[in-house]
Amino acid sequence: MADHTLKPEVFELNNGSMQVKITNYGAIITSLSVPDKHGNWADVVLGFDSVEPYVKGAAPFFGCIVGRVANRIKDGKFSLDGVEYTLPINKPPNSLHGGFKGFDKVVWEVAEYKKGENPSITFKYRSRDGEEGYPGDVSVMATYTLTSSTTMRLDMEAVPENKPTPISLAQHTYWNLAGHHSGNILDHSIQIWGSHITPVDQNTVPTGEIMPVKGTPFDFTTEKKIGASINEVPGLGYDHNYVLDCGEEKSGLKHAAKLKEPSTSRVLNLWTNAPGMQFYTGNYVNGVVGKGGAVYGKHSGVCLETQGFPNAINQPNFPSVVFSVE
Repeated sequence: MADHTLKPEVFELNNGSMQVKITNYGAIITSLSVPDKHGNWADVVLGFDSVEPYVKGAAPFFGCIVGRVANRIKDGKFSLDGVEYTLPINKPPNSLHGGFKGFDKVVWEVAEYKKGENPSITFKYRSRDGEEGYPGDVSVMATYTLTSSTTMRLDMEAVPENKPTPISLAQHTYWNLAGHHSGNILDHSIQIWGSHITPVDQNTVPTGEIMPVKGTPFDFTTEKKIGASINEVPGLGYDHNYVLDCGEEKSGLKHAAKLKEPSTSRVLNLWTNAPGMQFYTGNYVNGVVGKGGAVYGKHSGVCLETQGFPNAINQPNFPSVVFSVE
């Protein structure tokens, strides 16, 4: 008989020019080390030295895959096929990132683990009907692969088994290309291939409007420093969904963002087939003690969460996140 007591473990993907550590708890990237222009290695993602702090809930979604539905659902309510669903309000007054125990807080099964020059790991999780208030069973798969010396690819697939359900998965890594312990990311520059955002109300839920970024502090259509106009953004910083509408496409993926760190010359290019990307500047990170005793404060990392639009389930003019049984 199969042993169903899955336990959190850490796995390494290493191709000689990138070293990535990933745990099957939440499919979390716990570290990602790459060299800078001088060949000095640094770990460029926020996180912890062991699995325990993640399991104890110390992380504000560091490195994980969030689901069943990423981002906020207004008032934790939606209706589908005439049925009203109520979700846990884990970020009052809304439901955030799948609820109290989303995909980031479960142990995934390791379906496959391959070493070699294109190492990969595949995680599987079966989300049950009614879990965190969502309808129907869903089988989820996530595969991380080092596809070249400088490229990591994440393929995510979720299949509803018996009921239509909203599904929107996102990868929630906090990046700091100078090294996870190097302070804030306000000197990083970024270009985002989104000429619109979905503006939000006072509870960070989109109003339904689609607003051009031109002439606003949200305009990153040409490269600019993250800190350049962050003080003009209402609230604590950026925490907004960009409509990815102007990036070039290659092999079915759109160029979403290019993040650069001046002192090390490290550059991260992000490509996706998702319609949106949450640009989040770590506004709520507040004295979290991470790897090697590093203390992560506000703006210590930046998240580029490719996703379906937030609260799309309640916004008919947003691209649908509802999937039905095939």
